[in-house]
Amino acid sequence: MPSLIDMRRRIRSVRSTQQLTKALKMVSAAKLRRAQDRVVAARPYAGILRELIAEVAAAAGGRESLAAHALLARRPEERIQLVLLTADLGKAGAFNTNVIRASQQFLEQRPGARVELELVGRKGRDFYRKRSASITGEHLGLYKQARYEDAAAVARKIVPRYRDREIDAVYILYNEFRSMVSQKVNLRRLLPMELPEGVPPADYIYEQPPGELLESLLPRFVEISVHHAILESAAAEHAARMTAMDAATSNAAEMIDQLTLRMNRVRQASITKEIIEVVSGAAALE
Repeated sequence: MPSLIDMRRRIRSVRSTQQLTKALKMVSAAKLRRAQDRVVAARPYAGILRELIAEVAAAAGGRESLAAHALLARRPEERIQLVLLTADLGKAGAFNTNVIRASQQFLEQRPGARVELELVGRKGRDFYRKRSASITGEHLGLYKQARYEDAAAVARKIVPRYRDREIDAVYILYNEFRSMVSQKVNLRRLLPMELPEGVPPADYIYEQPPGELLESLLPRFVEISVHHAILESAAAEHAARMTAMDAATSNAAEMIDQLTLRMNRVRQASITKEIIEVVSGAAALE
């Protein structure tokens, strides 16, 4: 049976861990509100831009003319670029594990293709550095401010490679923010872009040909898509960490209660033993 000193030392250790998890929960809760507001503000813009591209594409011509466009051309997916978004930090439950497992499934489902990884986040970088994976780039610290310029730099690296036929498709894999307690792993294809069918051309007066306008809108759409994914991943990370640290804080409180109960029992048993020894000694002297 452990001594009282050992029990007190363990209680102090668990209480210190509880203070840490509680602090991490409060920090994530404060950051989550700001990240959630940015995600909610970005979602309509990405949707409207997608609709605008579909209308401009309808005005540019039929599917045959669009198929010749460099960023809309479909090719057999022999060389694939996967943009993987993970967190820079841990202590977020299964946040990183789920998206890394999804990336492994992505690789396993395409055994005949050459998949190259563009890694955003330290956890994904650390995971695939230890394995025989083809890594084309690493980006750390993008979630601190989640600036558009950083996301655009990732997209501007990918778009020319697709235009020059170095890769045949571009996918992005990330955690999508659903609610405070729910995140969903989302896999999207960025290139070639999926255009909605049956969209009638809008009654616009174009100052430049629709084809040229489409040429400038498509790279911008890829940049916005990457930025939106980073915002979604940042909000989902804070939500997952807040939930995980709340559960850890509650578990620490339960463990402290159990250890305190055991410590009181040990102390009571020790006191009872001492009383019995005193009584026995007094009875022996009579």
